[in-house]
Amino acid sequence: MSQLSSLSFTSSIDSSLLVRDVAGSYRPAEPAEVLQAALRVLAGQLRGTEMLSSPQAVRDFLRIKLGTLEHEVFAVIHLDAQHRVIEYVEMFRGTVTQTSVYPREVVKEALAHNTAAIVLVHNHPSGVAEPSRADEHLTQTLKSALSLVDVRVIDHLIVAGPTILSFAERGLI
Repeated sequence: MSQLSSLSFTSSIDSSLLVRDVAGSYRPAEPAEVLQAALRVLAGQLRGTEMLSSPQAVRDFLRIKLGTLEHEVFAVIHLDAQHRVIEYVEMFRGTVTQTSVYPREVVKEALAHNTAAIVLVHNHPSGVAEPSRADEHLTQTLKSALSLVDVRVIDHLIVAGPTILSFAERGLI
């Protein structure tokens, strides 16, 4: 009965999402809890799915994961031979304008996951998705290093708020 009264109390609150606390009562979800739940759903959709047949799921995941960060993050999406997602890994964290990326570490991570192909990802907190010369150089360096161990770079995505730029779509891969 206390759960019912708790539920009717919260129905007057202006929230469409509720969470249950340890006492069994319902309360409005905090924004961070909603984002974490959305990330879990999107990550579940990514894992084991055909990566290239659902680019929208990848873009949605990346917008939520990286689109609002105030610092740069460089991540990789590891793919198997059929381009299904093995794992999303945030490898390097930087400042507002840059992050250091070490090709050796990217190669080690790819080998550890038995990766056949990879999608490189980083964000631009400035909100401008245009790749810098350094972004283009890094992409070519990583592509060369990964090709030595038979890992193909499928794309490099830049997340800038709601905008996502694809190197492959721009002909930069």
